[in-house]
Amino acid sequence: MYRLFLIAGLLILFYYLLRRAIQKIKHETGLFTNQEGQPLGNKMVQDPVCRVFIPLENAVKEEIGGQKYFFCSRGCATTFQKQMSI
Repeated sequence: MYRLFLIAGLLILFYYLLRRAIQKIKHETGLFTNQEGQPLGNKMVQDPVCRVFIPLENAVKEEIGGQKYFFCSRGCATTFQKQMSI
């Protein structure tokens, strides 16, 4: 009977070690992170110019006046910069 408990304990230990190793590999290779090292998700952001929603990982990122903005295209970023300078 104790052999059964020993085998179950070893299987549980093996599961946790394998899970930790897989998470470490994912983190090191960056398979599930963006360029800043943050995990990718389904987060959507709204373009302040044309008001379209786009996935955060596909957005054009600009820092204007110390504030970070997200745009659907480079054209919208340029338009926004022109509006801010007026």
